[in-house]
Amino acid sequence: MRLSDSTTSSKITSPPGKSASNSFPSHQQSHRHQFSKIAPPATDWPGKPNPPNWEQNSPPPDPEEQGFGPVLKNPNFLALWSGQVFSQLADKVYLVLMIALIATRFEDSNQTISGWVSAITIAFTIPAVLFGSLAGAFADRWQKKSVLVFTNILRGVLVLTIPLLLWISEGWQFAALPLGFCLMLAVTFLVSTLTQFFAPAEQAAIPLIVDRRHLLAANSLYTTTMMASVIVGFAVGEPVLKLADSLLGQSGTESIGKELVVGGSYCIAGLLLMLLKIREKNNSQAESAHVFEDIRDGLRYLKENRRVRAAMCQLIVLFCVFAALAVLAVRVAQIMPALRADQFGFLLAAAGVGMGVGAAILGHFGASFSHRRLSAFGSVGMAVSLGGMALFTEQLWPTLCLIAMLGFFASMVGVPMQTAIQAETPEDMRGKVFGLQNNAINIALSLPLAIASVAETFLGLQVVFFLLAAIVIAGNGISWYISGTKPS
Repeated sequence: MRLSDSTTSSKITSPPGKSASNSFPSHQQSHRHQFSKIAPPATDWPGKPNPPNWEQNSPPPDPEEQGFGPVLKNPNFLALWSGQVFSQLADKVYLVLMIALIATRFEDSNQTISGWVSAITIAFTIPAVLFGSLAGAFADRWQKKSVLVFTNILRGVLVLTIPLLLWISEGWQFAALPLGFCLMLAVTFLVSTLTQFFAPAEQAAIPLIVDRRHLLAANSLYTTTMMASVIVGFAVGEPVLKLADSLLGQSGTESIGKELVVGGSYCIAGLLLMLLKIREKNNSQAESAHVFEDIRDGLRYLKENRRVRAAMCQLIVLFCVFAALAVLAVRVAQIMPALRADQFGFLLAAAGVGMGVGAAILGHFGASFSHRRLSAFGSVGMAVSLGGMALFTEQLWPTLCLIAMLGFFASMVGVPMQTAIQAETPEDMRGKVFGLQNNAINIALSLPLAIASVAETFLGLQVVFFLLAAIVIAGNGISWYISGTKPS
């Protein structure tokens, strides 16, 4: 069901002399018309319409319709979810593939692999910062099914061409670097660029195929799959690629099994997404002539909609905390007698397990609670978990349990906030909003990645964990302030 469809059953009126359609300051008539259908008249926000609050207007959930059952019976959601499984697994294993190719083809015994890997990581990160907002704007202009299908097929084709590119470029140099490695950087840049188009289209497609009262369950499955792909991708990526090479390798030639696994996963995702049926409006004529004007529309919408802005603020804080945790986990593993520094993945996997369990519980029981209360509960739980981690940094099992708790409570923040953004954003604005969201998160991720290790060096692990706990509480308070509500 579309978001705008929920308003057709009742007529919405505006204060005398003032129409709701004129209260949204956008130059595009289509956006004003869309907003007028979903916004109630201004009350506590003088001169501006209150954003739609679907939590207050939605009917009480039917016990028989709670949980994952209704969304798993939806063939369109099954197609989208199946495509997500293969696409996100390929995303996570892609870096493992690049590291394996570097180790077998370019690493010198007198060099460390970190420099090569850093270059690949930078090539993968730059498109996220440069094109996130632009990709979201184009996702609103184009049919979302086409974006979902073609971005996966094209990523698959790019990965499958890597063996051919390495064979052609063997022995050649470019700017004092092996030409094959430069081509790998170019492929990585293109794959990441296509991912920036896929992500907002996928997020915007969920509300178009899932009934609004089932959005929380759908987003719980989405988050569970995302975290599971992180665990599976980094935990079994290397053995799976080695197995593929052993099965598909040939004597005297380089095996292409690794590329077939990753590229084939992208292609399978594209084929599964062809089964998707999305009934969406054609916005090509309603959109402005310039894509940068679309981005400004998205920024104006965020300025007007307090709850969407508040939810996005909490998501940014959430991702910042986990980016810092990814850096600090290496140091925790290093000082922990039971682990080696290169085994920090066990700590991150515990967070993924906790988040997956929390998302699954939310999918069954979360509809009985408001998004704001869930996010407040999750923020307090995250702060307590981070404070506990500061006290048990050298003990394995308490730390694993606390990190799992951190992931569990993080799901109480991430899933409801993502659901709120999807439910309260009009259909023709979702791509822009999700593009801005992804762009803001990618930019915000760079800050903790840059300063977390420096802060740990000068302040120590305990102080940094306590600071992260304070940041989580402050982020929740700022979110409540932005949304104009008080915790209760």
